[in-house]
Amino acid sequence: MSEDSSVADAATLAAIRAELIDSYDEELEQEMEEDRLDRLDGVPLEGREPALSRGLYFRELLRLQHELVRLQDWVQHEKLRIVVLFEGRDSAGKGGVIKRITQRLNPRVCRVAALPAPNERERTQWYFQRYVAHLPAAGEIVLFDRSWYNRAGVERVMGFCAEADVEEFFRSVPEFERMLVRSGIVLVKYWFSITDAEQAFRFRMRIEDPLKQWKLSPMDVESRRRWEDYTRAKEDMLARTHIPEAPWWVVEAVDKRRARLNCIAHLLEQVPYGHVDHPPVHLPDRVRHADYIRAPVPDTMIAPDRY
Repeated sequence: MSEDSSVADAATLAAIRAELIDSYDEELEQEMEEDRLDRLDGVPLEGREPALSRGLYFRELLRLQHELVRLQDWVQHEKLRIVVLFEGRDSAGKGGVIKRITQRLNPRVCRVAALPAPNERERTQWYFQRYVAHLPAAGEIVLFDRSWYNRAGVERVMGFCAEADVEEFFRSVPEFERMLVRSGIVLVKYWFSITDAEQAFRFRMRIEDPLKQWKLSPMDVESRRRWEDYTRAKEDMLARTHIPEAPWWVVEAVDKRRARLNCIAHLLEQVPYGHVDHPPVHLPDRVRHADYIRAPVPDTMIAPDRY
């Protein structure tokens, strides 16, 4: 290897390291901004533990995300099918943990299903039908940001379905989930638990932060008034759908950092996975042709440099 090529390789590696550090710095800045907003007005809230240090949280998050990549490789290698349900009150932190799970995974392997309210046609279907369409094929992981348990929660509390529909749901859902498990699907169900005061605080944050106001829907606002109704519905749901084949796991979510780490660590424990060997990747030399000339890009097509 010539001295020039050694220098070029060293410069390339240095540039790669700088890019990696920059990407981690950007994520750390996002975490710091969340932390700053969480301390809005410095109001102490009931049920909050001493904050997990940012350094420990970030190191553990990166370690767990590395394990998630290993799990993803195993799922592809073994052709597994995994379904994870994320349920909880509005602002409980479901979206935050889903974001950290998917952050470094292949979206073709691990995808999120966040279904909107059913349309007129879907309201006439078998209740589970529109959810079945999003179940994974071999080698896939699907994370449901809310799931068929909408019927036991928001639909029941807000009066979008009759009590007879709720009772039919409770009769059907254990058999539906047993059927999924018998088919070979790994089904994991999480409920994110926060306090009354914590939800009020997070709603206030959304009201004050223009970048998060879109998260506060009229349904969310109404859910504050019906806190006790949602509590009764949640307790009934957990009691009647906690089955050996698909148990519920409650994540204490007042501390968002701990909730994310605890949930990811627990999820990794639900699927025994091993190491998958990958052949080394070698970049081939680019083919060059003497008659190739790169065409210039017209000025009218170039986005202006503003920064």
